[in-house]
Amino acid sequence: MKFTSEQLLSARNRDDLLLLSEKNNVNIKKSLKNLKYEIELSNLQVELVNLQQWIVKNKMRVVVIFEGRDAAGKGGSIKRFKEHLNPRSYRVVALNKPTEVEQGQWYFRRYIKELPNPGELVFFDRSWYNRAVVEPVMGFCSPKQYDKFMVQVPEFEHLLYEDNVKIIKFWFSISKEEQNERFNARLDNPLKRWKFSPVDKKGQEMWGEYSHYKELMFNRTHTNYSPWIIVKTNDKKEARLESMRYLLSQFDYDGKGESDVELLPDPNVISKYHRSSKQIDI
Repeated sequence: MKFTSEQLLSARNRDDLLLLSEKNNVNIKKSLKNLKYEIELSNLQVELVNLQQWIVKNKMRVVVIFEGRDAAGKGGSIKRFKEHLNPRSYRVVALNKPTEVEQGQWYFRRYIKELPNPGELVFFDRSWYNRAVVEPVMGFCSPKQYDKFMVQVPEFEHLLYEDNVKIIKFWFSISKEEQNERFNARLDNPLKRWKFSPVDKKGQEMWGEYSHYKELMFNRTHTNYSPWIIVKTNDKKEARLESMRYLLSQFDYDGKGESDVELLPDPNVISKYHRSSKQIDI
């Protein structure tokens, strides 16, 4: 149950609120946690608006890549990142499978067309890294195509780096059990069933294969100019807040910190990839 507006107005102090929560069977700890999340989210979104204005002013080009297993929380995080941004200077890119014509082109060409213009921020809901994990696991590319991609991607990203394109690569790490729970929640919710596909089911069945190719991807594409940032938590809200903090921490924009929210990410959640670092989605 929830509080009614009349009940909240009648509560004059903390004791009144505790009595109301007991009477209405409300988990006050959960309510306070959600309230804290909403306040932090709002303050971080204010900072993101300031960051975007600074990017526009300085004609910067910024790419933020959201990768992870199915149901890892990529789309939900992007939704909160962009919620209050000016739509004229940001884009979300979520490409469908390549067309027959695109399959005959250089693999990176379809992504190059989506890179940011000066003064623009682009969020990739999955990216060219489809070829590093999903495609080889599901048999959507040949071993030769995979090998060529793995050789070319560090060079491709280095060219972008040299051209002053800022790339931030997030990997959202969740456990196998958490992924299964989220799949079941999607199936139980008529508004989210469209998100579930046969490929998602394969993700559980082929968990080990995904882990193998994910680690190969990290080992061969984690560089000092384009590192992988691991977001390690089964808590969606925590993942959103901490990934926002990391993005904000990477720029010295005008008005930084004016909202008085913590801008340094929690090192227990956010870390650069390292071979010995523990992940949830092993």
